[in-house]
Amino acid sequence: MEYQLCPSILSADFNRLGEQIQTLEGQGLKWLHIDVMDGDFVPSISFGMPLIRSIRRESKMFFDVHLMVTEPERYIQDFAACGADSITVHAEACEDLERTVERIRDAGVKAAIALKPATSVMEVNYLLHDIDMLLLMTVHPGFGGQKYIEDSTDKIIQARQMLKEEGVEIPIQVDGGINEQTLPLVLEAGASRIVAGSYVFGGDMIENIKKIQEIMDPYVDRA
Repeated sequence: MEYQLCPSILSADFNRLGEQIQTLEGQGLKWLHIDVMDGDFVPSISFGMPLIRSIRRESKMFFDVHLMVTEPERYIQDFAACGADSITVHAEACEDLERTVERIRDAGVKAAIALKPATSVMEVNYLLHDIDMLLLMTVHPGFGGQKYIEDSTDKIIQARQMLKEEGVEIPIQVDGGINEQTLPLVLEAGASRIVAGSYVFGGDMIENIKKIQEIMDPYVDRA
């Protein structure tokens, strides 16, 4: 199992975004989590294609684009064209989730499904063979800096068991409330793609990354 830290630029300093992305790359990080919010599916509005296109020109990181938008199928081709390597859509936001996943694959990028905390993992078991990653929100989507929802740990365990029973080997990504206390919980439960925002970008980024890597290293070695 491959483990990846996926820093979320939602918590970055946008006055220094390019510089901070270079810092992430300098520390050997390969994934960048990009939260796109529309003010409808979630209350907040973040950013869209122009920003992704701009940073794509200067970065070789894997762009993990998380669409927290209503009817995301409208934008699949646009986000693929501007530089997304993977597109994650919310099961709750799609009128036809299966068709949306198909459109992501047709666009030539990896496909992932995200679930809100209250949505059962069983809602998407019929699509597990068609996706490259399952994202479990461990906070309510829409705002950074929230506290980890404790029930999320059991949900990660349930998702890992479901994948095992279905014979599917895809990573579980977690997003929200990750810090030194919650990171070991999600790793032990079975998550291997770790989204972290304020925990990475708050304060000394290099020191923060080192702390995260120290916690993740035993699980990487065990994989």
